[in-house]
Amino acid sequence: MSRAAPETRLHGRVALITGGNRGIGLAIAHALAAEGCDLIITGRDQSLLKKAGRELARWGIRVLAETCDVRDSGSVEAMFTGAKKKFRRVDILINNAGTAHSNLKVDELPIEDWKRVIETNLTGMFLVTRAALPLMKRGGTIVNNLSIAATRTFPGSSAYNASKHGALGFTNTLREELRPKGIRVIALMPGATDTDIWNTLWPEAPRKKMMVPKTVATAVVNALVLPANSTVEELAILPSAGTL
Repeated sequence: MSRAAPETRLHGRVALITGGNRGIGLAIAHALAAEGCDLIITGRDQSLLKKAGRELARWGIRVLAETCDVRDSGSVEAMFTGAKKKFRRVDILINNAGTAHSNLKVDELPIEDWKRVIETNLTGMFLVTRAALPLMKRGGTIVNNLSIAATRTFPGSSAYNASKHGALGFTNTLREELRPKGIRVIALMPGATDTDIWNTLWPEAPRKKMMVPKTVATAVVNALVLPANSTVEELAILPSAGTL
């Protein structure tokens, strides 16, 4: 890693990434750090979070690594208290925290799994966004990581599909509400990406056919650095092999 140069495209910006301690979230964090962006990363695994924070700090940027359970409004508010104290604003919000459940038909899915997935993938996105908006100004951007499951249906993933379809509806509504305020909202819809989530969704998935998280991160940065009078509203990126 090398120190981010002052002329990098996002120098001086502040980005908050939920689930920023692993997978796509961590890849986006590194891509933003390389562009000079200061970071707030959150996660529930404190040891992974601290490790990620140390890695990101090597880019020469400011990093705040805060534990946060996006399902809990009190945890979200506590995290934002720390973020506001250190940075006073958020320019880029990446709602990336997410979870899945085992491949089970509707009549087999435990209610506990349904609630956990909906509360993390949908309610968590709402709670974090609501808390972030007072810290965001014109020119800011919100990226909601929805997955391609936001527009497609995969049998055995009812709670996951429902959470992502709902999150797309939330994202589309948010975009229209924030358009007059000059805050862009992007629906990120990556296809199969080689991350830990497949250990739950499909342990035997063909990982070699998948994208790597860095590919998704590159696409996100390219969307973020567009001129302020333009935006990518939906960013779907899939492996050339298709949806697997």
